[in-house]
Formats: sequence, structure tokens, C-alpha cells
Amino acid sequence: MSNPILIKTHSAEGALAKNRIVAQGANDGGVKQAAAATDALLGATEGFAYADGDRVGVVRAGIADIEYGGNVTRGQPLTADASGRAVAAAPAGGANVRLIGFAEVSGVSGDICPVFLAPGLMQG
Repeated sequence: MSNPILIKTHSAEGALAKNRIVAQGANDGGVKQAAAATDALLGATEGFAYADGDRVGVVRAGIADIEYGGNVTRGQPLTADASGRAVAAAPAGGANVRLIGFAEVSGVSGDICPVFLAPGLMQG
């Protein structure tokens, strides 16, 4: 059985690193590299870096390879760090964070691992 994914084309608003989480940009159809757990997380770049204004293929559904920004355990809900890497979502009591999805495998900072994309919101 194959891994059905949905890739949608967007416009880069700033530089985007490969295998990073992206968020809604300032303009319709635009994306920026995620910079906080509170950004409106949308999907992930895969395998390519992009410059400002480039057309970007963003993985919006399915499983995407994303760089981890810390220790992650399979099954954990994930959000973005300041560099658009996936980190464990652990909001403080009463605080909200955006989720990009769930870790398929355990890993450490710098690992590029499969993440099941399921954008959402989590409250601590």
C-alpha cells in the first residue's frame, strides 16, 4: 500500500530550509518557515530549500520527513521550534500551542524523521 500525500503549491515568504515546518504567510497562498509553537502551522517542505518568492511544494497531508529540534519519542504530538524544526509539544497550563502532527519514530535533534501530519491545537 502506498503513502498517499497531498502536496500543494504555495509562494515562499522568506527563505525556507528543507525538511522544515511551514506556517501561513502574510498573504493568501504564502508560507513562511515556522518560528514558534503558536504559528498557524500548515505543513512541511521536503528535500529542497527555497528562496523568498519561490514556488514551494508543501506537504499538507500524509507523512512528511521533518527535522527534529530536540529529543522526540514516537507517538508524541509535535509543534515547531524557532527554526521550524519539530519538537515535542508540551504547553504550560492554560497555554495553547499549534500542532503539526505526531512522531512516527523516536529521534534526537538533527534527525530527519517521518511525521504524520495532523495540524491542530493543544492546550496545556
